[in-house]
Amino acid sequence: MVIPEVLPPESPAPPGPAPTPPRRAVIEPLAALALIVVDNLWLVPEFAVVDWPITIPGCFLMVFGITFFIQRRRAGDRRRVALLKALILAAVAAVPWSVTGTPVGLALLAWAGIRHPWKG
Repeated sequence: MVIPEVLPPESPAPPGPAPTPPRRAVIEPLAALALIVVDNLWLVPEFAVVDWPITIPGCFLMVFGITFFIQRRRAGDRRRVALLKALILAAVAAVPWSVTGTPVGLALLAWAGIRHPWKG
């Protein structure tokens, strides 16, 4: 008497090479979005040169803090890498005209790929 052996069904191998995992963005999209928002938030007071001693450091500190936090917690960057990225974005945001922050932020968003912020 022959006892049949039951095996799980074989799944066919996908044609072609194995899919590669998606590349991580250099800058987290939320950090680029924060650059755009903060840069435009300070846009109106930036027209008054008298307010520059307040708006330039305020804009720098806001973007630096947000970017550092996002790059450390969400992107998982090391402290030095997150610090460097935060310094670069904060320096771009501190330019007293919205000419730099918005285009740079939009370019970073396009490069990173705009996706849903709460989904990985």
